[in-house]
Amino acid sequence: MEEKKKSKPTLRARANKVKDFRCKNLIAVIEEPDDIKNIGIIIRNVNALGVEKAYIVTNNKLLPDDWQEMREKPKLSAISASAIKWSFVKTFKDTDSCMDHLEKNGFISAVTSPHTKGRKNVVLHEHDYTPYRKLAIWFGNEGVGISKTAIERSDLCINIPMYGIIESLNLGTSSGIVLYEITKQRREFQFKLQKKITANKARKKLL
Repeated sequence: MEEKKKSKPTLRARANKVKDFRCKNLIAVIEEPDDIKNIGIIIRNVNALGVEKAYIVTNNKLLPDDWQEMREKPKLSAISASAIKWSFVKTFKDTDSCMDHLEKNGFISAVTSPHTKGRKNVVLHEHDYTPYRKLAIWFGNEGVGISKTAIERSDLCINIPMYGIIESLNLGTSSGIVLYEITKQRREFQFKLQKKITANKARKKLL
């Protein structure tokens, strides 16, 4: 009798399987993007790297206000490799309203920006991102970068070290580099914390 082929796990089953690897209380914020292609790329990075949510500050109607409508937008689904269907995305009309929402919910904001005078500046891989219980990482506009408002209302500026003649990266690449480092640190911290909690529970049962 011919052996039955094993069926592939459903997308829902795969989503449930990777749920524990998602970095809790970590949000990527895209401020005033000009190109829907960059939005799709960052949402793909957000999903692939296990960032919990994506916030988009935009008033130019690149996206519908409703998440369900975003999920059904063919162009965005294609660019994000369907990541939009599996990622929580919320839009805001301006930077201040997004900052207000984040601060109200206890989030600390960090902007990706070259060294900024008068602000706390950190080199991406030299900083520890685990002490922040709730953290939002901001990425600026493709042309003008992060806004003055976002810089002034954030706690730190994250610098990506560069060593070439061209000292700039496109938005999709820079978001991938920054989010990879931060999710790596926070995921390792989450696993260690969960392991400690499980060990403590087991110890209490023996007492």
